[in-house]
Amino acid sequence: MKTKIGITEKQLHKSSDVLAIILADEMVLYVKTRKFHWNVSGESFMELHKLFQGQYTELEEAIDAIAERIGKLGEKTIGTMEEYLKYASIKEHPGKYATSKALIEELHTDHQTIIIKLRKDIEHCAEKNKDAGTADFLTGLMEQHETIAWILGRYLN
Repeated sequence: MKTKIGITEKQLHKSSDVLAIILADEMVLYVKTRKFHWNVSGESFMELHKLFQGQYTELEEAIDAIAERIGKLGEKTIGTMEEYLKYASIKEHPGKYATSKALIEELHTDHQTIIIKLRKDIEHCAEKNKDAGTADFLTGLMEQHETIAWILGRYLN
C-alpha cells in the first residue's frame, strides 16, 4: 500500500534516506556510549557510569522513533551492523580504552557532529522534500543532542 500524505513518493523516499543515515549514526553512537558506560573508570566512575547510562537510554528511544518514522513514510528500515557502519559518519575506535576525560570529549564531538548534520537535514527535508513532519521530528532530535552536548561540555570546562 502506498503512503499518501501530501508529498510525492520520491520526496518520501529521499526523507527516508536521510533518516536511514541518521539512524546509522544514532546506532553507532548508542553502541559507543554503551561501551563507555561499561569501561569508564577513575575518580568520577559512578557519576559518569550513570550519566552514560542515561544517555544511551535516551539514544535507544530516539533510535526506535527514527525507525518508526521511516515506517510511517512507507519505507523499510535498515537494521544490521553492516548497514549502520556503511552509512554512519560517526566512527568507532575498536580496542581503544581512553581516560574518562577523553571519553567525554569523544562523545561531545560526536553529538556536535550529529547536531551539525541534523541542521542540514532539517533544511533539506523541509525545503527540498516538502516534508514538514520529518523536519519537525529532526528538530526535536537535534534539541536532544544539543542538551546532551551541553551536559558533556560542562564536564570539559
